[in-house]
Amino acid sequence: MDLIALEEIRLAKARYLRSVDLKLWDELADTLTEDAVADYDAPVVGHPLHLDGRADIVGYLRRELGPEMITTHVVSHPEIEVDGDHATGTWCLDDTVIAMAYRLLIRGSAYYSDTYRRCSDGRWRIAATSHRRTYEYTVSLDDLPSLKFTANRWSDPAAGRSPIDPS
Repeated sequence: MDLIALEEIRLAKARYLRSVDLKLWDELADTLTEDAVADYDAPVVGHPLHLDGRADIVGYLRRELGPEMITTHVVSHPEIEVDGDHATGTWCLDDTVIAMAYRLLIRGSAYYSDTYRRCSDGRWRIAATSHRRTYEYTVSLDDLPSLKFTANRWSDPAAGRSPIDPS
């Protein structure tokens, strides 16, 4: 068992998720192979998403998960199998998306299925990622009258208010 490869793959997945949540698009790109593919089950969007290539994946996430979207992606229960310079992995995902422009909270869970490749620079990167939802639900922020955001990393401090709570 290659314990170093297992840890490097765990770190690659952690960097991928952190980069999405913190909108670090260049760092996100570095977690993916150039020919990476992504297939995301996306019930709230109304159809599955298929993205082909690193540029397509990063471009889509940059457009759709900009500062008006707050996200948290947490994975656990990794099952990783390494075979030389290739590996497969399964992860349980728990995620939250707050879509401020739509005043919508989206919560859900899914299972990721990933493939990884050790690249010529020695780093493990995601070559393919996909997930299928076990559940997803939405709640209008307007249905939560006592809800008040006390912190938002992407609020507009120049205007002196959060874009979520314009009062």
